[in-house]
Amino acid sequence: QVQLVESGGGLVQAGGALRLSCAASGRPLSWYNLAWFRQAPGEEREFVAGLSRGGGTTTYSDSVKGRVTISRDNAMIYLQMNSLKPEDTATYSCAAGVNELTFDVRDYFYWGQGTQVTVSS
Repeated sequence: QVQLVESGGGLVQAGGALRLSCAASGRPLSWYNLAWFRQAPGEEREFVAGLSRGGGTTTYSDSVKGRVTISRDNAMIYLQMNSLKPEDTATYSCAAGVNELTFDVRDYFYWGQGTQVTVSS
C-alpha cells in the first residue's frame, strides 16, 4: 500500500497560481495510476487530473484543462494550478489506484487527507 500526504494549499487571489504537493511513502508511485480530486462544500468529489502509472498519459477535467498540470517525481505528486478562479475553491486530495486511469473515485484506493485551496475574487 501507499500513504499520501498533501500540502501546498492556501488562499490566493483570482488569476494567481498554486502548486500542490503530495508526498508518498510505502510502495513506489510507479505502481499506481495517480490522480487529484477536489471537493467543494456540499458538492460531490470531482476528478481534476490523472497520470497513468507509466507516466505516459495525463488527463484533465474540462473545467481545469489548460490551467492545470499533474506530474510525478520520485515519491512526489504535484498539481500546478495557474489562472485560478473562485470556482476552483475546494479541498484537493491526491489518490492512487491500480485499476484503469479513470475519473471514478471508486477506482482509487489510497487517499490523502486533503489540502484546502481558497481563491478569492
